[in-house]
Amino acid sequence: MKKILPDLITILAFALLSFAYFFPADVENRILFQHDIAAGAGAGQEAKQYHEQTGERTRWTNSLFGGMPTYQIAPSYDSTKPLQWVQNIYQLFLPNYVCLTFMLMLGFYILLRAFGIPVWLAGLGGIMWAFSSYFFILISAGHIWKFITLAYVPPTLAGIVLAYRGKLLWGGIVTALFVALQVTSNHVQMSYYFFFVILFFIGAYFEKAWRNKTLPQFFRATAVLAVAALIGVAANISNLYHTYTYSKETMRGKSELVQTGDAARQTSGGLDRDYITNWSYGIGETLTLLVPNFKGGSSAATLAQSETAMEKANPMYAGLYNSFPQYFGDQPWTAGPVYVGAFVLFLFVLGCFIVKGPLKWALIGATFFSIVLAWGKNFMPLTDFFIDYVPMYNKFRAVSSILVIAEFTIPLLAIFALKRVLDEPEIIKKDRRAFAISILLTAGVALLLVLAPSSLSSGFVPVQEAQMLQNAVDQKMIPGTELSGILANLQDMRASLVSADALRSFVIIAIGCALLLLYSRGKLRSSLTIAGITILCIADMWSVNKRYLHDDQFVPRSIQTETFTKTKTDELILQDTAPDYRVLNFATNTFNENNTSYWHKNVGGYHAAKLRRYQEMIDRHISPEMQAAYGAIAAAGGEMDSVDAGKFRILNMLNTKYFIFPAGQQGQTTPILNPYAYGNAWFVDKVQYVNNANEEIDALDTILPTETAVVDARFKDILKGATDVHKDSLSTIRLTSYAPNRLVYETDNTQDGVAVFSEIYYPDGWQATIDGQPARLARADYILRSMYVPAGKHTIEMRFDPKSLHVTEGIAYAALALLIIGVMAAVLIARKKYSAKK
Repeated sequence: MKKILPDLITILAFALLSFAYFFPADVENRILFQHDIAAGAGAGQEAKQYHEQTGERTRWTNSLFGGMPTYQIAPSYDSTKPLQWVQNIYQLFLPNYVCLTFMLMLGFYILLRAFGIPVWLAGLGGIMWAFSSYFFILISAGHIWKFITLAYVPPTLAGIVLAYRGKLLWGGIVTALFVALQVTSNHVQMSYYFFFVILFFIGAYFEKAWRNKTLPQFFRATAVLAVAALIGVAANISNLYHTYTYSKETMRGKSELVQTGDAARQTSGGLDRDYITNWSYGIGETLTLLVPNFKGGSSAATLAQSETAMEKANPMYAGLYNSFPQYFGDQPWTAGPVYVGAFVLFLFVLGCFIVKGPLKWALIGATFFSIVLAWGKNFMPLTDFFIDYVPMYNKFRAVSSILVIAEFTIPLLAIFALKRVLDEPEIIKKDRRAFAISILLTAGVALLLVLAPSSLSSGFVPVQEAQMLQNAVDQKMIPGTELSGILANLQDMRASLVSADALRSFVIIAIGCALLLLYSRGKLRSSLTIAGITILCIADMWSVNKRYLHDDQFVPRSIQTETFTKTKTDELILQDTAPDYRVLNFATNTFNENNTSYWHKNVGGYHAAKLRRYQEMIDRHISPEMQAAYGAIAAAGGEMDSVDAGKFRILNMLNTKYFIFPAGQQGQTTPILNPYAYGNAWFVDKVQYVNNANEEIDALDTILPTETAVVDARFKDILKGATDVHKDSLSTIRLTSYAPNRLVYETDNTQDGVAVFSEIYYPDGWQATIDGQPARLARADYILRSMYVPAGKHTIEMRFDPKSLHVTEGIAYAALALLIIGVMAAVLIARKKYSAKK
């Protein structure tokens, strides 16, 4: 117990520090409720209600975009429950938000202890990593699963380190466990990025083994780690497999449309280049690692909110400053900069000179790799290479987020450098050149920005802002004679932001260097030096993080339910007891909110990975029809009898039974019944076969969906080649039972026919039967389902029950069993060794 007491104290300190940051919100049970959090709650409401009512999980929901799998809305599999229990234990059952920062610190601490770093220095490393600004911005934005995935990266690497240091069993167990937890957190992009870090690590250990002639041990450890990684991945195979199959049908998959012009910029098998690189870190913006406000800070904060900026404000233009953000970088919008701590960055640079061994070069290489790839569209030769030739890279957007690698490697090498100084205090005297260069590259750059804030910047007024002001002049909103004065004042205000933060960074580095110099001269003990640097880093990074995640952002938990308070319009629509119809909300940003999805089956919605075909329908048909429908209905004063339904045939095809229109200035809305919606399903007279996706989506411009179904020729056999099917006027098809994952229809038709169902087609998982006998579904009208229906009265059932789910769950349970056996074996071996020592 005495041996592990320092570790327990450090872990307790992490918990207390986390509590302190979120105080008093943590004790008052207040929460953050941002857009992404609200969107997730709205998207998952139907699935949640279904689980509460039946105790079963649905893998399909009709609450947004007409219908889609829940794989990336509420991914939950029975096989992951044991991992969720482990996660709760690992988090010490700490409250929300508190547990997040705690996990970050603990994970990096585990990694440093695996390297053999002393307790207190490892504790400092945990703080350095966890208090990097990006993590707190993630919390503020509600990107919690991304955050948790990142929290599990350092302990995953700890397992790798243990294995290569000869502790094969424990290294394998730790790797398998944290790979499993990391993948369970369901942010493939972050796991993918850190796979590159793992490759850098493996390369460093390979070089070390080559030099030391210990390649057999290296390959044994690598084999153990490969098995461990497979076990960790296999424990999440249900999530991974279904995410993979789903991704091929989403915006991250390849479109079947042949595009021309700018639309042809789509990559060979993923997102288009502009979408991937839209959020690219500016080359000069990289200096935010040293000076957080080098590009002004956050787009959400205005110049008027900055006391520093307003000190330079010209009172003549005071009314303008609420319209200009503090941020003036290259990204379209940002919640804040990536700042790793000024003194942490100094130690990293120092480590580039005084730390020895291949791992140093691996960390430097990974840092450079991360920074250059984060530049995205600002460094397209490398970005194009990765998009075109590196597997899966084109599946992810916001390339700036790869800077998480630098946020990891910088504090890690910084701790290695600090350990070297603490172990060999004379190194500062012996290697003064390295110390001087490190000061010059960090404190020197900061001082330069204090004295000449524009010296390393391309300007303080982005082109878009200058154009906006020029447009205001052209429209006589601003006198032309004042434009130059406004631009000059904006320059001065933002320059003051850069200068003030640069001075702050300079002072922090100076204090840190003074502590190291005092230690090297024997004036401070190592424990006091570590304590001083810890206080310095906390003071530095804490204050920056509070700019982007502070107590005022936390709201009472009741807001969570108030956000989805049922409106009078919702109540009126919900009086319609028909089992399945859709709603289109014109009173909101239709494709950027899920409040509508909370109560209704929504034509719109918000999700980062919607089905690609649905998005293509939005672009080609739904959005134009929305404009036409809104104009026609508004012109008719809501009297639908005088509205031409031909203006919105696709919306009718989607069974859009209600439109929500804005009414008044106070956010009121009113529902409008659409009598032209086609219903849940219908028989058609004709099937028009086409050869490709372009012909299919183009044909929807001219056909009437209730009469003609447009079908890709690949589905011709499923529909038995039917073309002219001549529906009987008495033929009926009626939805009799609805659940998100099970639909039952009763049909009555005098001759064989083809039915179209106003349900979104998805190729994997929907099982159909006619009178209990298996039947096959075809795709019609680009996004809907279709079926060949024999003459007579029949019961058609559609059930979303992917066969692959049962297979993958079996694999996952087997992997978990192997992991448990490994843990038990390790514990037994450890007990035997302990007994032998006694």
